[in-house]
Amino acid sequence: MDGESEISGETGRGARTAVLHGAWFAACALAAGVCVIGSAEARLTSALCLIAIPGAAGAFLRGRPATGPRVAVLGLWALTAAAAVLLSGGLAGPLTAWTLMPLAASTMLVDRRRVASGAVLTAIVAAVVGLARAAGLATETGESHPWLAFFAMTTAAAAFGAAIATEQSRTIGVRDALGQARRRAALFLEAQPLLILRLAPDGAVLETFGPIFEPLTQQLLDGGFRSLAAGGALQAALEEAFDEGRSEVGFAPAAAADGWISAVIFREGSGLVAALRDDSREHAREAGLEQAALDAESLNAGKSRFLANMSHELRTPLNAVVGFSDIMKSQMFGPLSEKYAEYAALIHESGGHLLDLINDVLDLSKIEAQRYELSREPFDAREAVSAALRLVRVQADVAGVRLRGALPPAPTRVDADRRALKQIILNLLSNALKFTPAGGSVEVALRTDGDDLVIVVADTGVGISAADLERLGKPYEQAGGADHKAMGTGLGLSLVRAFSELHGGSMTISSLLGEGARVTVRMPVVLPARRAETAPARSASAMGDPARSASAMGDNVIAFNPHR
Repeated sequence: MDGESEISGETGRGARTAVLHGAWFAACALAAGVCVIGSAEARLTSALCLIAIPGAAGAFLRGRPATGPRVAVLGLWALTAAAAVLLSGGLAGPLTAWTLMPLAASTMLVDRRRVASGAVLTAIVAAVVGLARAAGLATETGESHPWLAFFAMTTAAAAFGAAIATEQSRTIGVRDALGQARRRAALFLEAQPLLILRLAPDGAVLETFGPIFEPLTQQLLDGGFRSLAAGGALQAALEEAFDEGRSEVGFAPAAAADGWISAVIFREGSGLVAALRDDSREHAREAGLEQAALDAESLNAGKSRFLANMSHELRTPLNAVVGFSDIMKSQMFGPLSEKYAEYAALIHESGGHLLDLINDVLDLSKIEAQRYELSREPFDAREAVSAALRLVRVQADVAGVRLRGALPPAPTRVDADRRALKQIILNLLSNALKFTPAGGSVEVALRTDGDDLVIVVADTGVGISAADLERLGKPYEQAGGADHKAMGTGLGLSLVRAFSELHGGSMTISSLLGEGARVTVRMPVVLPARRAETAPARSASAMGDPARSASAMGDNVIAFNPHR
């Protein structure tokens, strides 16, 4: 709106300037006609015709003409005024008053900053006319023409009057525009949601804009900005704003301890400006979220401790169940009927499965409660892999799955938790066997890569979908159909991930649905004496389809790698 008002004002002034120039042209043309009719000297008629030229040129200045045309018309005023005065006898002639016309024209044509140019041009015109008269270039007219002198003085006075009126109109327009801008700015400041304070250097409140938050009203009036909060936080913020130019601070108002105010303070001249925002709701929400997070962590830690304790209590009687059922199954103290022998075998199998589950829960609970401690020792990693292969060999034979391993020919010395490493391989092999149909294959490869021990377990099973792949590795998350989920608890891969991370390593899963899966575990546990990579018995490419590279497995790849 300010721009529109300014354009409108400029357009109006341009129209008035054009009209005044047109009136000047008409008056001078009429005077020239009178001179012709009265048989006045040709010099006077020529002078009147010359001074009419800038009037004709200025009559075409309409709208908002550029500064260039206005300055050109002003220069034309100076030239024609000097010529007209010289033709009419110089400073002693009847048209002397027109030496002031450049000053009057500059007020109407250009902005106030260039009025000085008009004064300079007027002085130049007077000097040129005076020097020309002294040099004898200006001759006096033969007759006295008092009416012409009166005409010159009258038109010059009218021009100055019009110039003064134009300047007053311009001044009034600027003042009105400034007033409107101030009123709009005040309206915007009052309507915006921040409380803006203009402060003295000592923190006293000089002006306020915007809504005053209810608890702050009396404090601001009584003690200034520094009194809004206890302690020296606000004083420190004021000093920082003076030194650095800007500061930010959040505080609980002394009058409303449950509220929260955020303030931005910046230096403005010799004083300060502070913008205050009521963040009570946001602060309370953040505090609630933080407390909820702490409560959730506390509940999770309590759950983990409960599971660890409960698993420990359950494991003792289960060991007895498994042991006694094993004695009954082997008929150590005498023969059993066929039916009882079958029941003893079922009890032993179920007890063993339940004991494995409890051991997994116990390990995971300890890890989540940050109570699991690795028992690191130097040993040959091939031993753990061989032991795991022997344990699952019977399971593979029953399932009709071909089980193969690729181990380095030389010892692979590592500094790790022997039981954890064996558990990693057992869980990976059990998972692979569970999802590989009869006739398929499961392969495990062990190698070193610098300081890293690399374990790869690949299968030709049903594969993993992209949706399931995103969830795997988290506790109790399972993939596959209901028949596969019924065969486990979802703890295997989460334990593999946890054990690898406890060793500073990572777990990566790559798979495509229907094309098998490949799990890679990397742990920086190789002892310094064996940092050189040990050549495996067979290369990865010689292991068949399941051991192909992750890039060949497609895009379904997920890696758990928080440490590296």
